[in-house]
Amino acid sequence: MPIRYGVLKGKAVDRRPGTAENPHYQIHVEADGTDYRVAVNVKSQSRPYDLLYYADERFEHEITQGLAELPFGFTKLESRPGGIALDFIRSNLFDPRAMAPPPFDRPGQDNDLNEKMDFYLNKAMAAGDAEIYAFGEGWGPEDVPDKVFGFRPGRGIHDIHMNQGNEGKFRKDDGVYQDGAPLLHFPSEARWIAVFLAFQSQSWHTDDATGHTIGGTPSERPDQPDTPSEPHQPVPPAASADEPVYVAAALVRPADGTVASKETVSLLNAGDKPVDLSGWSLANKSKQKYRLSGTIGPGQFMTVALERGANGQEFLSNKGDIITLLNASGLKVHGVSYTRSQVKAGWTIPF
Repeated sequence: MPIRYGVLKGKAVDRRPGTAENPHYQIHVEADGTDYRVAVNVKSQSRPYDLLYYADERFEHEITQGLAELPFGFTKLESRPGGIALDFIRSNLFDPRAMAPPPFDRPGQDNDLNEKMDFYLNKAMAAGDAEIYAFGEGWGPEDVPDKVFGFRPGRGIHDIHMNQGNEGKFRKDDGVYQDGAPLLHFPSEARWIAVFLAFQSQSWHTDDATGHTIGGTPSERPDQPDTPSEPHQPVPPAASADEPVYVAAALVRPADGTVASKETVSLLNAGDKPVDLSGWSLANKSKQKYRLSGTIGPGQFMTVALERGANGQEFLSNKGDIITLLNASGLKVHGVSYTRSQVKAGWTIPF
C-alpha cells in the first residue's frame, strides 16, 4: 500500500552523517517546540549500493508557492496532481538525466553523499531564517527517546527519496505523487535548494494509478563498485521514452488577453528522422490532456496552438504549471515546468 505521506516543515538544528551501521543521514528538526528526526537514505541495502543524487541550488517550481503557507510541523498530504505532493516522474521537478551516484562515504572533501548533504545542511543551520521541508512518510510519536538525538517522544519522517517503481519487498510502498525529498528555503536570499534521491533499482516508467513499474522490471544497469578506491561513473536513469522530441517553449499568456487568442507550446524534433505525433498528447499538472497530431520533421520546430476547453478554460495556468509530452503509448517523452513569475503577457517562455 502507498506510504503515509506528508511534509515536515521546521528548522534544522543538528545533523549526523550516515555510517556503515546506519546508512542514513540524520537531521534534527525543531518545529514549533516539537522535535523530529529526518532520516535520509545515503546508501542502498543491496546492489547497486550508491543512490542517484541531484541537487538544484536554484530550484524554481510552482509547488513552492504553497509550501511557505504551511504550518510548522508534519502535514499529511493527498497523493494527487495539482497540489504540493511530489512526483519525480509526473511533476517535472528536475531532469533525471542530471543525476549521478556518488558513494555515501569516501576519504577526501566533497566527494561523497554525506558531505554533499553536510554542505547544504550546515548552510541552513547557519542561516537564521532558513526552513527545511522534508517530504516522506511520518512516524511516531513513540514512547521512547529518539535513538539518534535523544529527544522524547521519538518521532520523525523517513522515505526521503523516490517512492515508486520499486522492486521486491519494497514494491508494496509504490504510489504516485508521494516521492520524498528535502527542500531548503532561504527567504533572505529568495532561494530554494532541492535535493533529489532515488535508488538505481527503481524504474522511471510507472503506472499512473499504482506507481508500479510498467512492463516488468526496470532496465538493467551495471552494479556500482563496492569499494571507495574504484571509480563511480554516472548512471543516468531511463527517465523518458527514447524519442528525440522536446518541449522547447510556451506562450502561456497571449498579449491581447481575448478569448480568440491562444496559448501555444513549441516542440523541437532534435533527431534525424520525422516523428509522427498521432496519438501523442500534452498534459498539465491537473492531468488534463491535449491531443496532438501531424508530423514534425527532423531538426524542425512545431508550434501547437491550444484550443480552449468547452467552458473557455485555459490549458496552461498563469499561476505556474507543468507541461509534459507523452507519446502514443502514454509514456513520458519530455517535461518542463514554469512559475507564476515567468508568465508575462505576450512573452514566450523558453525551456
